Amino acid sequence: MKGKIALVTGANGGLGNYVTQALLDAGATVVGVSRKISQSDFDSPAFTALPGEITTAQGAKTVVDQALSRFGRLDVLAHLVGGFAGGKSIAETDDATFQRMFDLNLNAVFQILRAAIPVMRKTGNGRIIAIGSRAALDPGPGVGAYSASKAAMVSLIRTAALENKDAGLTANVILPGTMDTPANRASDPKADFSKWVRPTTVASLIIWLAGEGGKDVNGAIIPVYGADA
Repeated sequence: MKGKIALVTGANGGLGNYVTQALLDAGATVVGVSRKISQSDFDSPAFTALPGEITTAQGAKTVVDQALSRFGRLDVLAHLVGGFAGGKSIAETDDATFQRMFDLNLNAVFQILRAAIPVMRKTGNGRIIAIGSRAALDPGPGVGAYSASKAAMVSLIRTAALENKDAGLTANVILPGTMDTPANRASDPKADFSKWVRPTTVASLIIWLAGEGGKDVNGAIIPVYGADA
């Protein structure tokens, strides 16, 4: 990954911390984006903190423009931003919850793709990797808005893969099961954490997809379900 410029959205989140560090360890220069992020979050001269809001067109464009202005190119987009809401049936789900799931899980990826793709097409070997959810393909009761937003995101990523293969740009989506993050442990403290997906596993997969080994993988939906598969 040496010489590569990677943009990571949600860079200091439960998964983002692992992905950002893995990219830095692999030799990439990382621009880490989050609503709240600081330079001190990662102890590396190859890390640049970039506070930003990517759920709007202008916010996403500003993030990409700032990264391009500083580094001149964008080789990798690791899109990790997302949100979860559940517990209510479709009939009980309110408009605000439904809209919030689509803002976080669909609109954010649409806006960052629209801003980043024209830049990434110029590299000739760009890599887009997005984090979806098992629920995109395997929905359950009480998570209708979340599952629908993640399913739509999968469709968008696969479309990006088809539209940009002529430029050597690949786009793939990883569908994790429940990941072993502090937030998930707090929400379900009695669960068997050993069955959950390790963030390091997902981070390693992202590194592989972003590197030379993943050049022939495009439009893939990759399940990472852990022991609950």
